Amino acid sequence: QVQLVESGGGLVQAGGSLRLSCAASGRTFRLDAMGWFRQAPGKEREFVAGISWSGGSTYYTDSGKGRFTISRDNAKKTLYLQMNSLNPEDTAVYYCNVIDEERLRPLNAWGQGTLVTVSS
Repeated sequence: QVQLVESGGGLVQAGGSLRLSCAASGRTFRLDAMGWFRQAPGKEREFVAGISWSGGSTYYTDSGKGRFTISRDNAKKTLYLQMNSLNPEDTAVYYCNVIDEERLRPLNAWGQGTLVTVSS
């Protein structure tokens, strides 16, 4: 198992930006595909973005394309999500996880997440 700690969330106005971080420990991070997920109030958790172990491949949902950028630093065992042009629909708790790169599905236990609130 990998221990995951998300950070960087907060309150931002519509049109603003945030950069989320996910610190991983407990396993060889550099060999794992990773992803970001989010859960909005009253909704199911959904995939947001994913990245291969090398960083050479990235995956986004239509809602995130052109606005979100996923990246990783394997030396620091840290995953990032740069979010620009945020809108109120992006309000959610954001989680990172190890993913099955083919199915873009989570494989690990969840961390506590980090709350992103976008005001209109």
